Amino acid sequence: MVFFLLFCSFCGLMAVSVPIGISMGLASMAAILYKGGMPLTILAQKMFTGLDSFPLLAVPFFILAGCFMGTGGISARLVRFASVLVGHVRGGLAHVVIVGTIFFSGVSGSSAADTAAIGSIMIPSMVKRGYPRPLSTAIVAAAGGMGVNIPPCIIMVLYGIAANVSIGYLFAAGFIPGFISGLALMVMVYFIAKRDGLPKETKASLREMLIAARDAVPPLLMPVIILGGILSGVFTATESAVIAVVYGVVLSMCVYRELHVRDVPRILVTSAKLTGMVMLVVGMSTTFAWIVTVERVPQMITEWILAATQNPWVFLLFTNVLMLIVGMFIDATPAMITFTPILFPIAQKLGIDPVHFGIVMVTNLGVGFVTPPVGSCLFVASAIGETTIDEVFKPLLPFLAVMVVALILITYWPGMTLFIPRLLGYKG
Repeated sequence: MVFFLLFCSFCGLMAVSVPIGISMGLASMAAILYKGGMPLTILAQKMFTGLDSFPLLAVPFFILAGCFMGTGGISARLVRFASVLVGHVRGGLAHVVIVGTIFFSGVSGSSAADTAAIGSIMIPSMVKRGYPRPLSTAIVAAAGGMGVNIPPCIIMVLYGIAANVSIGYLFAAGFIPGFISGLALMVMVYFIAKRDGLPKETKASLREMLIAARDAVPPLLMPVIILGGILSGVFTATESAVIAVVYGVVLSMCVYRELHVRDVPRILVTSAKLTGMVMLVVGMSTTFAWIVTVERVPQMITEWILAATQNPWVFLLFTNVLMLIVGMFIDATPAMITFTPILFPIAQKLGIDPVHFGIVMVTNLGVGFVTPPVGSCLFVASAIGETTIDEVFKPLLPFLAVMVVALILITYWPGMTLFIPRLLGYKG
């Protein structure tokens, strides 16, 4: 009965547009009051306990690194490099969006930030070249959801903390799935471009390619530095986020010289606001998940699923369906914190590799970034593209379809996901 009240309160508050973190907190408070025997101070205690984690410090630092790099001219240079690589293909600017997002995902850590940085540059350019505004917006949104697998990734950090899985190996496992998802979107773009006669750009000269590559190499080294440092033991995942901030500041201020001291206070305030939003959701999600655990919901679900099937492939199908639905209504951060303690023990009992399972979870929530009514990348892209969700949704459907196809491939081909981690010494 307590879980029923918790779930119904949460859904009811979400339905009347109460912010998700506040909805979780109020639903948790209602459940505690109904259950009785516990002081309301336990709400604050559990929230504080959920935030009192050294690995969780990586989240605000990756947010800050993304803010510095988004302001310091890095996104423009990565877009220029993507343009010289794929701009001459039919539908060139759309391909630039996808490749540019892959590049920028490697320095940001936030899909919404990727969408904002790339969208603000590319949507106006695409519209000027004759791309329909809804289609341009749909491509930017889909690319943002696709980029979630490219490390560093904040929700990978949250999964690693919740499941006690190596964040370094999760980062390594994300590369190939991210590239597979990007390639799937590019194939769809090519067919749409051929059908609609979308333009291609002039092929860059060798000199232009070399200049663009020179400018893009420093930011593209960041994921290599982060991953190499974590897996070699030079620094932890949390310390790697600090390295990312320092690297971003040096790159933006000293190398590209597009970030000035007067910009720093504004960036710090923006980063603090984003961090506050994320941490409020993380804290409330921890309390919510604690109540779910106290009510033995994970154990009941585990028993029900294991009684229904012992087949890991069927369980992965169930996970995909569940998380695709969850991603439509709950943001990725609370979804990861809430459902990892429920689903991960079942995956362990069925012998599913924890790193592979993490990438499956992350990819599902990446699709959720693009699906209404809560898709953050869809909302960010629509705001930049000055169009409505209704107008964007129809041209978005083919891209959602190929993202789901890529998800199925990632789910049922664990060897592909684990190829790079195993090269780096992973024994799973």
